[in-house]
Amino acid sequence: MSCEGCMERDNVSTGATTEFLLLGFSELLCLRVPLFLIFLIVHLVTLAGNMMIFLAVVMEPSRPPMLFFLCQLSAIELCYTLVIVPKALFSLAVVEGSTISFLGCAAQMHLFVALGGAECFLLAAMSYDRYVAICQPLRYAAVMSEGLCLRLALMCSLGALAVALGLTVAVFRLPFCRSHHINHFFCDVPAVLHLACTQSYTPELPLLAACVLLLLLPFLLILASYVCIAVALLHITSSVARGKAFSTCISHLAVTLLHYGCATFIYIRPKSSYSPARDKVVSLVYTNITPLMYPLIYSLRNKEIREILRKLLRRKNIAQTN
Repeated sequence: MSCEGCMERDNVSTGATTEFLLLGFSELLCLRVPLFLIFLIVHLVTLAGNMMIFLAVVMEPSRPPMLFFLCQLSAIELCYTLVIVPKALFSLAVVEGSTISFLGCAAQMHLFVALGGAECFLLAAMSYDRYVAICQPLRYAAVMSEGLCLRLALMCSLGALAVALGLTVAVFRLPFCRSHHINHFFCDVPAVLHLACTQSYTPELPLLAACVLLLLLPFLLILASYVCIAVALLHITSSVARGKAFSTCISHLAVTLLHYGCATFIYIRPKSSYSPARDKVVSLVYTNITPLMYPLIYSLRNKEIREILRKLLRRKNIAQTN
């Protein structure tokens, strides 16, 4: 979008008073109430599910590495939904869209990218955990020590925060046209880049670099881990043992496919293919549905999580009886 086709450039993006207008779902007037109720229920169930898993793992005295990573994943999902969904619900409640300050928009984008990136790195760490468990079972306890798990968790968080900060600064240093209407329900990177008054592809370079660091690099690590796992499974003669080993990876694979499927569709593409209506639909899925699916997938597939939840519910029933 060229500045010549815009109204007068309002290049005040360095001021803290600049506001953006999130249009949200302004085109769906007749569906506002049912959508609001649906997403409110989904949001509350998502918070309850992730909070239950988080508390259950925290209260467990002995936590294997996979449960430690799962606890961090639930914490990320809790923060992730709280950063995005309340503003989306508010946009459904108002007719003319909701305003967000320049700094508020930048903070929302930074937290969203950082949390999403931390999840990508964490999925890579979880795949390494599965690799060690299957390919080096005798050394598992020594390799996946508590210190290593803590270092991996810290690296996931700090690395994602650094990349997200660089991307956010690069995006909000761009000149924006006078019309600061974001056709989205939150400050997503493609939606904000669409407002930039430039015809070149230079503004997309920071997004491309962030995609390489936050999406491609962890994906390659996950792929390498599962290639090694597949090779190891081929050398297992017993079909029962092979199936049991593979079943420990199903939950992680399902979560990885959900996360990377939506993220790849939204961010790994040129600016010319940007479609606000399509992006909002996909964003609804990965900000509302996928965080709901994660606790369901892990609680149904992971025996340790099911056992911990049973003990938690048993303690609750005993406390109520007393």
